[in-house]
Amino acid sequence: MKVIYDPETDTLTIVLREVARVVESEELREGVIADYDVNGDIVSIEVIHAERRVSDPHNIVFESRGHVSHDATSR
Repeated sequence: MKVIYDPETDTLTIVLREVARVVESEELREGVIADYDVNGDIVSIEVIHAERRVSDPHNIVFESRGHVSHDATSR
């Protein structure tokens, strides 16, 4: 996952899956766009006019709660 803020366009983009190709976009609300892959899974979310919609788009904090093991042997 990657979060990108572009101050020139004032756009905040949250990329959930970098390898997926966007085949469809949908404006969820004014200025909030979801991009989907061929399977209908969300690839990224864009927030336009981020300075107005996000507390501080220049300062991004990543927080992870708990740990989920994807190893089948640890179940």
